[in-house]
Amino acid sequence: MDFKELLTEPGWKELLSDELEKPYIKELESFLEEEKEHYKIYPQEKNFFNAFNLTPFDKLKVVIIGQDPYHGASQAHGLAFSVLGDTPLPPSLRNIFIEYTTDLNLPMPKKGDLTKWAEEGVFLVNAVLSVREAQPNSHKKRGWEKLVRKTIEIINEKKEHVVFILWGADAQKKELLIDGTRHLVLKAPHPSPLSSYRGFFGSRPFTKTNDYLKNNNIKQIEWNLDTIKE
Repeated sequence: MDFKELLTEPGWKELLSDELEKPYIKELESFLEEEKEHYKIYPQEKNFFNAFNLTPFDKLKVVIIGQDPYHGASQAHGLAFSVLGDTPLPPSLRNIFIEYTTDLNLPMPKKGDLTKWAEEGVFLVNAVLSVREAQPNSHKKRGWEKLVRKTIEIINEKKEHVVFILWGADAQKKELLIDGTRHLVLKAPHPSPLSSYRGFFGSRPFTKTNDYLKNNNIKQIEWNLDTIKE
């Protein structure tokens, strides 16, 4: 496995080229090769870097940080919180959509594929980019976190006026990597059923994001998923 072949977006490829040569990356690649021999892993290998490949660095406006990929069939496809096709909405995504409907006054999306957001400039990255089937957090502390941390540092350093949406305690640890004088940090509880009623609902991340972008003369995100591609 060679991450440099999976990461195809030219901007990211250049920015992460040195990082992808580091020993911990080679160890992670070897670990994943071994995992593939014994287990089914998600998302598909070709989708590990979907968040990067669908959201070019020069078009990135918003960062939403997830945790672990979904570990069931037909769910994870490399974008945080997003699920493929007609897959039933996981609880956290359903709650994101509830907030979306009230914040934006839009109808509940019928499908959970967030590819349209990624193409709009929303970088939907998980802290860990792979998982063993039916075993959540099985690929934690293998190197993904270090790569994603480096990615956040690059965004913070090389971009201006990015909106970082940090849902839950794990994502909010990344705030230490972000210069709040140059970017906007929006924090709220995680959208999971366990915490969504503690302040996630009513946090209005979508309109707050667009207000900030507009105030900095940046084209706003078209959040409406009704035109989602089949």
